Amino acid sequence: MVRNTVAENRATLSYARGRVSGVTADFTPDRPALRSWLPGFVALAAIWGSSFLFIKIGVAELHPLHLTLYRVAAGALTLLVVLAVLRDRLPREPRVWAHLTVVAAFGVALPFTLFGYGEQRVESMLAGIWNATTPLVVLPLAVLVFRTERLTARGAVGLGLGFAGVMVVLGVWQGVGGAHFVGQLMCFGAAACYGLAIPYQKKFIAGSALSGVSLSAAQLLVAAVQLAVVAPLVAGPPPLPTALSPKVFAAVLALGALGTGLAFVINLRNIRIVGATTASTVTYLIPVFAVLIGAVVLDERLTWHQPVGALIVLLGVAVSQGLVGRGRGQVRRRQASYASDGGASLPAHQPLSPATAVPGPPAPGPAGH
Repeated sequence: MVRNTVAENRATLSYARGRVSGVTADFTPDRPALRSWLPGFVALAAIWGSSFLFIKIGVAELHPLHLTLYRVAAGALTLLVVLAVLRDRLPREPRVWAHLTVVAAFGVALPFTLFGYGEQRVESMLAGIWNATTPLVVLPLAVLVFRTERLTARGAVGLGLGFAGVMVVLGVWQGVGGAHFVGQLMCFGAAACYGLAIPYQKKFIAGSALSGVSLSAAQLLVAAVQLAVVAPLVAGPPPLPTALSPKVFAAVLALGALGTGLAFVINLRNIRIVGATTASTVTYLIPVFAVLIGAVVLDERLTWHQPVGALIVLLGVAVSQGLVGRGRGQVRRRQASYASDGGASLPAHQPLSPATAVPGPPAPGPAGH
């Protein structure tokens, strides 16, 4: 038995002729068995959540710009291989490339770099928490600047809760300032970059007939060129990959090949099996894995108000997206809308794409991501 959901059709319109890697987007299996999608769903959250660990490892030896350059280049190569396997192609229209220049800057190069700078000053788990604020930045920009969304009373309440959660995470009653506070602002700045790139992409690119893999590969290629120009001017020439320690080299590969390449394929599979609505809820597990991995691997610790603030932020996100206190049909329509522009599921390591956005950064998200 199959189910035809109009909202989920919209969530995958950016794929050529309704395709998601060769799978028709018009139909989603009705109540697929948990074992068919849950392992991939959890694996995706773990991959994107662990990206903050790899960023922390990378910036211990590399300048944040150099780390971003290498991870973006690795991700671009990975998706080019996927593109070749799928016998797909890069965009050819100059208009698409022009818009991708903006999305690559604000959806990849800037946020990836800001997370690197931020994690020089704060714990990796805290960076994972800040990444979860992305949908709260997306909504006001989508409403006020790009006019791709309408602000409802529920959305306003969600934004208010999210803002309160941000204040709790920052611990503003303790006073602000110092390197730790600056690092948190950098991580929030990275989320704000996604908040600009996601509605921009929804407005100017999401209607393209090109596949998500094609757009993401092109986006990473553009970002790699941007970083190849800027990084040497700001941070000097990057070290040769052979000069990196094995641990940092592995972290760079994990961020690029795993966090964008493999994760992208897994996310498309999740969308195919359970639909964009359920697949996009992976965003709620990413900070959980970021915190667990940071605590177990790096022995990081949070103060009480940071996880409490994170829960308030996630509650605000859930309210603003209609996941709390609404009927099932309304929830599915609202969540599919966010899945279509990446607002719900972008990690700090994943390049933005119309259906998955990205972690790594990734995505994406839309994050690393």
